[in-house]
Amino acid sequence: MNMIETERLILRPWHEDDAESLFKYAKDPAIGPVAGWMPHGSVEDSLEIIRTIFSSPETYAVVLKSTGEPVGSCGIMFGDGLHSAEMRVGEAEIGYWIGVPYWGHGYITEAVKALVKRCFDDLGFSNVWIGHYDGNDRSRRVAEKCGFKYHHTEHDKLSPLGDRRTEHFLNLASEEYSQFTV
Repeated sequence: MNMIETERLILRPWHEDDAESLFKYAKDPAIGPVAGWMPHGSVEDSLEIIRTIFSSPETYAVVLKSTGEPVGSCGIMFGDGLHSAEMRVGEAEIGYWIGVPYWGHGYITEAVKALVKRCFDDLGFSNVWIGHYDGNDRSRRVAEKCGFKYHHTEHDKLSPLGDRRTEHFLNLASEEYSQFTV
């Protein structure tokens, strides 16, 4: 997996020694539940997430260049893995989160734009999806800032937490991306 560099960030694979930083941000109940996952309960929980879920291809630690600390995560999900969008061959879904102290600074938008570029320019996808649960307006705004447009809503979807939710899907096609980047 490649390392991706943006103006203020380095997107790189997660390392086991990132577990303390991951726990510092992922334990916050303002982050996980709105995205469908439980807040991390310990550094050991975070280490297990790094070893399992965050070891997937195209899953990146969002690292601030200024501090070298991972403060969030983003990744590209393919049709054969864990994702929530109904995807066809040649499509992907992007997921992301960032620690509360870094909300409103444009970091995760910067990271998602880099992943969109990777999806279309490097991996050759025709379509990219972003899904967010009802009420997660921050996630929706990030998607919109990256050129995604509302596509559809699905009701009564089972979340990873076991509850039923409404999920909204935004989409960006390669043709729209080409126009967006020109």
